Amino acid sequence: MRNFILGFVAALVLAGGGYWIGMTRPFGGNESVANETIQKYHCPMHPTYVSDRPGDCPICGMRLVPIEADSTTADESAPDEHAGHESAGEDTTVITSDVPGYSTVRLTAEKQQLMGIKLTRAEAMPLQQTIRTFGRVTIDETRLHHVHTKFEGYIERLYANYVGQFVKKGQPLFSVYSPELYATQKEYLLALRAREQLGNPADRGNGLTIDLVGAARQRLELWDIGDDEIKRLEESRQPQRQVIITSPVTGYIRAKTAVEGLRVMPGDTLYEVVDLSSVWVLADIYEITLPFVRIGQRAEMTLPYHPGRKLSGRVTYIDPTVDEATRTVKARIEFSNPEGLLKPEMYADVIIHGLRRHGVAVPDEAVMSTGERHIVFVAKGNGLFEPRKVTLGVKVRNLYEITDGVSPGEQVVIGANFLLDSESRLKATLADTGTAGAHQHGE
Repeated sequence: MRNFILGFVAALVLAGGGYWIGMTRPFGGNESVANETIQKYHCPMHPTYVSDRPGDCPICGMRLVPIEADSTTADESAPDEHAGHESAGEDTTVITSDVPGYSTVRLTAEKQQLMGIKLTRAEAMPLQQTIRTFGRVTIDETRLHHVHTKFEGYIERLYANYVGQFVKKGQPLFSVYSPELYATQKEYLLALRAREQLGNPADRGNGLTIDLVGAARQRLELWDIGDDEIKRLEESRQPQRQVIITSPVTGYIRAKTAVEGLRVMPGDTLYEVVDLSSVWVLADIYEITLPFVRIGQRAEMTLPYHPGRKLSGRVTYIDPTVDEATRTVKARIEFSNPEGLLKPEMYADVIIHGLRRHGVAVPDEAVMSTGERHIVFVAKGNGLFEPRKVTLGVKVRNLYEITDGVSPGEQVVIGANFLLDSESRLKATLADTGTAGAHQHGE
């Protein structure tokens, strides 16, 4: 009997527990199904984009990652602010531009600040480039003279003995003995004596018009025997064994091969005499500053060992070729050098006052080069930034001249250009692929 009562009580307990469990569980439900939450995914770079399926972000192409449970609840309760790939307050409409592959971008003030966008105005201004470079002093090649004889002979005495010696125009350099020249002098004297004794054959009227005196004199003149030497020959009536060769200019002996006893032939260069009263300075001009250099421009030069002293000159020649090693062009500047202060192979600091012109200019950091075109972003107001294709002129310091594409007074972007460029290209790409509208979540 006792066992029967215990079994009856146990049956009542089990029945009551089963009834309680059935009342507390959802009707017809599965606890694991009821408590299961829908897994969502988002882009790490664009966290406001949420999808219920794994895949790639349509904005940047990055792989979507699962959202944690606590963030899922927050996302479900929060409104979708990423519709149209834009944050709240931004225009989702794609505005095309005249630049292929780019579109106009609208950004909120907060996003502009976050990206670090800075603006400046395109201004019409005088564009003048003062070119500072270094130069090397060289001789004026138009003032270099070679000294040689036009007859064969032998040097008997030197009057200018070393390289670097200063000589004046007409100063003796050396004396030379030439058998051929000596014989020609005798012929000239015999012709003079014959004319004095027999008279001029041309005056006789017998048809003999050979002028022996004139022929001999002309031969001496062709050998660079001057009128003074010929006059002395006529007065002395004695041929000169030695003929003195003088300097053709006032200057310095730059090279010398003449020595006493040397046999000389016509064309042998015995001396080089250079006039240093005027010198050339060869200055290196970079390709980018060539538009500011013209023949006739004023230039100034300073010397390291003469601080404070400036010499003025003029650009007289610009080399037509570019040095392949330094990518520079030689500009020749002529300087007066009456005191001999400038010596060949000296180095000096040169300032060329560039040409002055007017144009619209923007900072060089505002210009982006794509390889095919040059682009600037123009601020149109209300957060709009329009890409513009521009034509560049000259570059002056840190400014670019804009010959077409931007008007004076327009504001251009000088900060975060690359970020703005990426945003503009992305919008244009999404517009071309038909994905510029709102995201289709869950597709």
